[in-house]
Amino acid sequence: MKTIDASILSEVYKERDIESRKYDFGMVIIIGGSDFYSGSPALSAMAAFRSGADMVRIIAPKRAADIIASFTPDMAAYPLKGNYLTQKDIPILVSMTEAAKVAARDNIAVVLGGGIGLSKETQDTVLEYLSKISVTTIIDADAITAIKSDPKVLEGKECIITPHYNEFYRLTGKDIYELPLEEKIETVKEEARDLGATILLKGSVDIISDGSEVAINEIGSPYLTVGGCGDTLAGIVGAIASRKTPAVKAASAAAYINVVAGRLAAQKFGESLTALDLIGFIPNVIKNNFKENEQSI
Repeated sequence: MKTIDASILSEVYKERDIESRKYDFGMVIIIGGSDFYSGSPALSAMAAFRSGADMVRIIAPKRAADIIASFTPDMAAYPLKGNYLTQKDIPILVSMTEAAKVAARDNIAVVLGGGIGLSKETQDTVLEYLSKISVTTIIDADAITAIKSDPKVLEGKECIITPHYNEFYRLTGKDIYELPLEEKIETVKEEARDLGATILLKGSVDIISDGSEVAINEIGSPYLTVGGCGDTLAGIVGAIASRKTPAVKAASAAAYINVVAGRLAAQKFGESLTALDLIGFIPNVIKNNFKENEQSI
């Protein structure tokens, strides 16, 4: 078992070569949102950009996409026709994913699930989409629930699942919140092995496992309970995974960045902290990995 610390940053962030091309450092596709939850994919996208992704594309129902596109010129948001994800959206979701995979030379990750809701049609859409793609996928929020009904959809794929304790219960049927840490770790490891995926269980101690390796992030912050801080984590995981970083390492680095950025934000904002404040401190965390000189800019 590995305890995560700042050294994880040097494993995923290197000095950029002057000959680097666009997409060498990843493209992230974020699929999420609904009429009510428009902010979730936006927070993931902003966190992904701040974590070094070369490009982020958002695919969302029309109202959410239109709102997100108005936030900043950085946001490339494609509006689907309906108010929520449906199976009619599958062709465009798959075609845009495959086109991005080619354009980015396989430097790609998908972040799926933030704000999509739990309607049966949307949950079925998640499963059908997953069955048709072959890219690293971060399964977050409401998409986690869909996996429960058909876990075999993950077979042969590289997926990182990012539940909090309630979502872990929905996925596995196991309520482990009050268990000792050692038992939590063993349960996460077993479930990851059974699913054939990497699990990043969010909590005061983050637990990451692919069923073989285990890493824990003991830093923690009580201020990351605020809404949106899970969305930022999913975006950070997506950015790092899109660089072809192995799943456990990507999840570990993201967990470290998210919580340290949150702690820095909490020093300034305390009880007033928001997910946007956390995003603003991501560069401070990553910058500490580089020498502060002109060649590192």
